[in-house]
Amino acid sequence: MKRLFKKTEFIVALTTIGLSLIIGMINPTFFSLATVFDTLRSGTVVGIFALGTMIVIISGGIDLSFTAIAIFSLYVTTKLMLAWQYSGSVVLMYIIAAAIGTLLGLINAWLISSFKLPTMIATLGTQSLIQGFMLFFIDSQYIRNIPDGMDKFAKAQWFVTDVGGGPAKTSLHPGVLIFFALVIVVWFILKRTMIGRGIYALGGSREAAERTGFDTKGITVFIYAFVGFLAGIGGMTFGAYAREANPFALVGTEMDVIAAVVLGGTAITGGRGTVIGTLLGVLLVTIMKNSLILIGIPSAWQKVVIGIILIIGTGIPAYRSLTAKKQLNVDLAEQS
Repeated sequence: MKRLFKKTEFIVALTTIGLSLIIGMINPTFFSLATVFDTLRSGTVVGIFALGTMIVIISGGIDLSFTAIAIFSLYVTTKLMLAWQYSGSVVLMYIIAAAIGTLLGLINAWLISSFKLPTMIATLGTQSLIQGFMLFFIDSQYIRNIPDGMDKFAKAQWFVTDVGGGPAKTSLHPGVLIFFALVIVVWFILKRTMIGRGIYALGGSREAAERTGFDTKGITVFIYAFVGFLAGIGGMTFGAYAREANPFALVGTEMDVIAAVVLGGTAITGGRGTVIGTLLGVLLVTIMKNSLILIGIPSAWQKVVIGIILIIGTGIPAYRSLTAKKQLNVDLAEQS
């Protein structure tokens, strides 16, 4: 039992259950199918971004450009589809957005792997570069007249159910399926491939990973290209949910995503993290953000709560590491 309580995933799961019970007692509507569907929908975009962020942090890096890549991919894809008067399936739009995101991710990979730039500096620079390029050379206008395929996908509904016996309906959006499909892909990469092992090894120690025979440069290129790929998909999903392409959207989402990943047990120093933990972190952050509104707390306090979560999420592992080192020193002193 003690070992179980030391697992971050178990603690986050207990916290999520406890928070849900408290919110449910304050507002019983929390325990409704509508809330479940809304929570899944609300957590989809953050969850997609979190999968990429988790991979980067496990590798010992940090990516601050994924929201800029997401919006750029969404905005350029939407502009292209409107210019081509495309009215077909949203699948093509997802493919184009993912391709754009991958190309932008490769820019990060090139800067980091070729010039050995710190990941935070490189991605912060590309974030500003991408945003500036989009606003200056492409456009800065909201696009509310979205392509037909995107509009149909935005209106898609699964498991339509009556709410409380009245005329209101609730449903699950198919974007949730995209998220869970990506969860399986990321889990498989991390747990069943050599690239996944290399990602963990890279986060543990780059020098040790190189001595072991891992192609650290190739792994770095894969990481940031894949994060760009996920950002493109996340951006398109966000646009479908919002039913618009807003070049100024997603600002500040980085902190929500990083908080969810760190809270889920991914070590900010690299080398450790799980998909399950990240899912639990996303769920907890989503419930907290949604519940603040549900129980009548002003939305302005969301930033405060997320900031506290981020501090706690990074502080607890740091405290555990410090305690473990002190105990190790004591044991070594006793042996000598």
